[in-house]
Amino acid sequence: MLTKRDLLRSAAITAITVPLVKSAPASAQSKPEWPDIREAKAIAEEAFIYGLPIVMNYAVMYEFSVDTKNSQFKAPFNQIKNLAHVATYKDTAVVTPNSDTPYSTLWFDLRAEPIVVSVPAVEKTRYYTVQLIDGNTFNFGYIGSRATGSDAGDYMVVGPNWQGSTPPEIKKVFQSSTQFVFAAIRTQLFNPEDMPNVEKVQAGYKAQPLSTYLKQPAPPAAPTIEFPKADAELVKKNFFEYLDFALQFAPAGPEERTIREKLARIGVGAGKTFAFKDLPLTHKLEIGLGMKDGEEKVENYLANGSKNVNGWKVGSLFGDRLFYSGDWLKRAAAAKGGIYGNDAIEAVYPLTRTLANGEVLDCSKHKYSITFAAGQYPPVEAFWSVTMYDGKTQLLIENPINRYLINSPMLPDMKKNADGSLTLHLQKDSPGADKESNWLPAPNGEIYLVMRLYWPKTEAPSILPPGSGTWQPPGIKVAQ
Repeated sequence: MLTKRDLLRSAAITAITVPLVKSAPASAQSKPEWPDIREAKAIAEEAFIYGLPIVMNYAVMYEFSVDTKNSQFKAPFNQIKNLAHVATYKDTAVVTPNSDTPYSTLWFDLRAEPIVVSVPAVEKTRYYTVQLIDGNTFNFGYIGSRATGSDAGDYMVVGPNWQGSTPPEIKKVFQSSTQFVFAAIRTQLFNPEDMPNVEKVQAGYKAQPLSTYLKQPAPPAAPTIEFPKADAELVKKNFFEYLDFALQFAPAGPEERTIREKLARIGVGAGKTFAFKDLPLTHKLEIGLGMKDGEEKVENYLANGSKNVNGWKVGSLFGDRLFYSGDWLKRAAAAKGGIYGNDAIEAVYPLTRTLANGEVLDCSKHKYSITFAAGQYPPVEAFWSVTMYDGKTQLLIENPINRYLINSPMLPDMKKNADGSLTLHLQKDSPGADKESNWLPAPNGEIYLVMRLYWPKTEAPSILPPGSGTWQPPGIKVAQ
C-alpha cells in the first residue's frame, strides 16, 4: 500500500534510477531560473522533507475517501465511517496503526462551507477523542474526554479562508490551515464484549454541513476535482507531482513562504506540474540525490531526535503549526514514525527497535521480556498499551491468538509475579499455556514496539515532559 514505511524511500531512490528519457535541448537545460547543481540538490532535499508528510497524507486521503474500489476505502468526504473493530494485520493504509481503540474516520472537504461535528454524552470512565489533522499534518484541534469533557456538544470545523459568523449553539470553532482535513476519532474499548457499547457511542458522532445544521439553503457546491490516482509506482516516479496537487488546497503560512519560494525555483508548487521524466539528465540527478539525502535526514532524526530512555525513544513529535514553527524535519520524522500521532498532552508514544545497549530487537534470534515493577505502570488518566509491529513494515502481524497489543484493561486477566510485578513475554512462539496470558506475539524477525500512554498524568510520577519526566519505561530484556 502507498504509505508503507519503505515507499517514500523508494521514491527517492527511483528518482535516481528511473530510466532516463532523452535530454531536453540545451536551451531548456540552461534556463536562467534553474539553480546551480549544489543549490538544486539542496532545494530538492528540503522539498522532500517538507513534502513528505503532505504526500503521505494525500495518499491516505485518496485510499480512504476517493478511490471507492480500494480495499482501504472508508467513506466519501464529509461522511463518518464507524469501524466496529480494532485494527488488525489487514489494515495497511497507515503505518504503525493503533489497535487500542475502534476508529471512526471522517475526511472533510471544507471548500464550500464549514462542517459541524456533534458528539454525544460519553460516560466519564470511557476515554474518547476527536483529533483534527489538516493536510499539513498539523493537529489543529481536539474534542474529547481531556480537551472538552464528556458532555454532548456541537463543534464547527472551518477552512483556512472562512470568515463567517458562529451560531450560538456551537461550543468551539476549529480553523484548519488546509481545505481538506482528517478527523481520527478514537473510542475506548474495555474488552471484546464491550464492542456493542462502543457502537452506541459511535452512533452518536455526527457530521453535517453548516447549512444543514442551520436548516438553510446550501451554498454553491465546490468545483469537482480530478484527484490524481495515487499508487506506489506513480509516487515513485513523480513524488513532487502529488506535492504540487496538495499545495493548491493549502495556503502558505508565514513560516512557509521561504520554503515555498525555494520549491518554485525547481518548478514545484501549487498549480504547477512537476514532470520529472521531462527534466534534463543533470537535473534528474540533482533532484534524485537531494531526495535521497532528505530521506536519510528523516531516518537519522527518527533515530536520534528523541531522548533514549532505557532503550526507548521518548519525545514529542506531533503538534500544531506553532509546535513545529517551520521545523519541517521534525514534522517529516513524525509522519514517517507513525503518521497522525497525538500531541504529547493527549498521548505519548515511547518506541523502540533496540535493547538499551542498542542491539536490534530480532525475535528470530531471541525471546524478550519487559517487566513493570509493582505499582509502576505507565501513569495515565485514561489507559496505556504496548503494541507489537513488524520491524520492517511497521504493520501489525498475523498471529495465532489474534493479539496485537497488551493494554491496561487486560491487567485483571494477566499473571503477576510473586513480588507484584508484571512481565510481558515478547516472542514469536507461545511461552506455554501458563504464560500465554502475558504473551505478545512477535514476527520471526526484527520487531518494532510502541507504547501508548493516553491522557498522561501531569503530576509526578509522569512521563511529561516527554524524555525528561519522572516516570520512565522499563527496558526490554533478553529472556533467560
